[in-house]
Amino acid sequence: MPKIQWSGLPLALRDHLFDRVRGRKIKADDLYRLKLWRESNPEAPEGSWYKDFGSFKICGEGKYPKTFLLSGQVAKGFKIED
Repeated sequence: MPKIQWSGLPLALRDHLFDRVRGRKIKADDLYRLKLWRESNPEAPEGSWYKDFGSFKICGEGKYPKTFLLSGQVAKGFKIED
């Protein structure tokens, strides 16, 4: 199974992700949990997926992370567990 790609993202996608991080009220502890998860080199499920970090969710499709949602927003796709 491929891994989620964190570097070398298309420029528009990278800019979108940074905009979303700035615009969401993401707690520092949850950003640290995202950092640790990224460092674990997680596998990328086929199709849509998301992972819940408490104050936000990261959503993706295949190997690409696509956006950040607020905790109360509904995500679609396969839920990645710890």
